[in-house]
Amino acid sequence: MVRIIGVRFRTAGKIYYFDPLNFQVKRDDHVIVETARGVEYGTVVGEPRDVDESRVVQPLKPVLRIATQRDDEQEAGNKIKEKEAFRICQEKIKKHGLDMKLIDAEYTFDNNKVLFYFTADGRIDFRELVKDLAGVFKTRIELRQIGVRDETKILGGVGICGRVLCCHSHLSEFIPVSIKMAKEQNLSLNPTKISGACGRLMCCLKHEQETYEELNRRLPNPGDFVTADDGLKGEVSSVNVLRQMVKVVVDVNDEKEIHEYHVDQLKFKKRHGRGRKNDAPDEKELKELEKLEREEKKGGKSKLND
Repeated sequence: MVRIIGVRFRTAGKIYYFDPLNFQVKRDDHVIVETARGVEYGTVVGEPRDVDESRVVQPLKPVLRIATQRDDEQEAGNKIKEKEAFRICQEKIKKHGLDMKLIDAEYTFDNNKVLFYFTADGRIDFRELVKDLAGVFKTRIELRQIGVRDETKILGGVGICGRVLCCHSHLSEFIPVSIKMAKEQNLSLNPTKISGACGRLMCCLKHEQETYEELNRRLPNPGDFVTADDGLKGEVSSVNVLRQMVKVVVDVNDEKEIHEYHVDQLKFKKRHGRGRKNDAPDEKELKELEKLEREEKKGGKSKLND
């Protein structure tokens, strides 16, 4: 067994694990650790705990020290310097006439490197820009091109639910999302209604997917024939997944009537998957959905945590 703590370096960032040594570290403490980027200032988000060595990527780097008041002041000073670096970089981008959007500037804790995050439609030749910036800051410069999801994670915002975006508040890593999830949850396949602030499929589709899969397994599909406990037989017209209610078109005295039953009152052949059959997208929506699918597949992993 080996003892570890979880450390984050940015809001809702990926959690990295370190050896706490003999330091009395607790949640929300700030620590100084050595990473691939150099010495960094992080926040403890996982209490010290023992795990099997096979679950840890070796070598496990140790905590250098618990952050002192001087370290806190240096980190605060870096945040101020990042704002100035952002302003200068924007001016240099404009000077070089580069078609790129600057998103964020970040100093490493030891000021050994300045990272600039940007978005662009294609590849950008920023070699002259890097030379110019190196002449200004007198340190190593790294420009990192990120995707629209990473951009939204950094900038933040409010979702259609009225709450702070998941990726900016608590979601450490992006998870694969597909159109199939929207179908499973009986959502409209209109791209504008199932896309988040970043223009990609909403991450919350994944949050609720397991619940919907379990509930849907208990329900018939619209169009299926079922038999109710009261002896009536008919065709399913619609279902309410969360309430587990089913509307059935039945014959009563040679007249069509719609009766609503709880799924436990019906007999039918259960299926493992279902989607909304009567909500097919039109041609324009279909093209947009296909575009969303392609973007999701080629999106790749987040570049903020490299």
